[in-house]
Amino acid sequence: MAAVPNLLPRSLHAGLAEAVLDTPVICLLGPRQCGKSTLARSLAPDRRYIDLDQDDLVATALADPAGFVHGLPNQVTLDEVQRAPEILRAIKVSVDADRRPGRFLLTGSANLLLLPRASESLAGRMEILRLHPLTESEKEENPGRFLETFLAGELAPEIREAYQGDPLDLPHRLLAGGYPEVLGRSPQRRNTWHCNYLKTLFERDAAEISNIRDSTQLHTLITQLALQSGSLLNRISLSRDLDMDRETVNHYIEVLERLFLVSILPAWHRNRGKRLVKSPKPHLFDTGLAGTLMDLRADDWNSRRPDFGHLESFVVQQLIAQSGWTDPTLQFHHYRDRDQVEVDCVIGRGNKVWGVEVKTARSVNSSDFNGLRRLADQAGDDFQSGIVIHTGDSILPTGDDRFLGVPIGKLWEL
Repeated sequence: MAAVPNLLPRSLHAGLAEAVLDTPVICLLGPRQCGKSTLARSLAPDRRYIDLDQDDLVATALADPAGFVHGLPNQVTLDEVQRAPEILRAIKVSVDADRRPGRFLLTGSANLLLLPRASESLAGRMEILRLHPLTESEKEENPGRFLETFLAGELAPEIREAYQGDPLDLPHRLLAGGYPEVLGRSPQRRNTWHCNYLKTLFERDAAEISNIRDSTQLHTLITQLALQSGSLLNRISLSRDLDMDRETVNHYIEVLERLFLVSILPAWHRNRGKRLVKSPKPHLFDTGLAGTLMDLRADDWNSRRPDFGHLESFVVQQLIAQSGWTDPTLQFHHYRDRDQVEVDCVIGRGNKVWGVEVKTARSVNSSDFNGLRRLADQAGDDFQSGIVIHTGDSILPTGDDRFLGVPIGKLWEL
């Protein structure tokens, strides 16, 4: 077995190691090339590793799933299991007969919970962890405790010192994204990698999970979603603008979700909020990929500032990724009402609610907190606190202990 590359440590490592000690089947899901195989092999380098990206192994597994699973060693890592979802039922049977922890460590580059053949076999049978592309805190080799600190109500004392980052650093972070393979590449070489990545995904993986033979429309759709980052998902408008029927748009969005290219952020609402807008928001998983699709460069930061609306996606995805090692039960939504008052990210734990608004400006004013105030009114006693994340370097109190302006750099500094 080849040595595991010496790459940046992943914050999800501790949670994965803990799951292997008490759970028979662990499934590590995330986009291709985000580091799943490396993480799985670094966790247990001595266990048998089987790569289902090899066509001969897939053919064997598909021909006789039960026999394939029966012939596996006591502890095994099965990489890219979405290529042979039929073996999941055989794994279920095997685990029901022998529930020793750590028997099967699976990785998948398609969301198995959205694959009809797999969902029944997976339900309640294994622990699922989700690995995102590298977060900014992981790039900095910091613990990534911003979300934990925010939810604990301890953010204000933790960030009393101003953020000292370079203002030009942010667009570079946005356009670099988090795929390990692009780290250290020039912008041109990074864009080339992104294009080849999508081409491979659409021509191979999309065809396997959904029988899509023409990837052109998929590429057109994901480009349009990148251009509309942070906007409400309007499937009728997409259908009209892209000259696709609505059923095709719905199906292709589902395919993009399955491949961990797009995540759909649902709307937050309570029954009493009768005037709330219920449409979801799409976010690309990786802002570097979005930047390539939008043909953005770092020096466009001032001249094309509105096009950097995917800063919202950047923050949302950083928070969702941090939830993987902070509290995987957290729920993420957005808020918008019919007065067009909105909050970019609403975080829920049980009945408790927190709000996060994102601004590209280097400072904030009172009106920037209007959405958080409206969310607080809707949530009532369940509202905990809210922050406006801005691109400046100053800590900005508001006169209301529930709200705070926070420099974006604190996302990866804490």
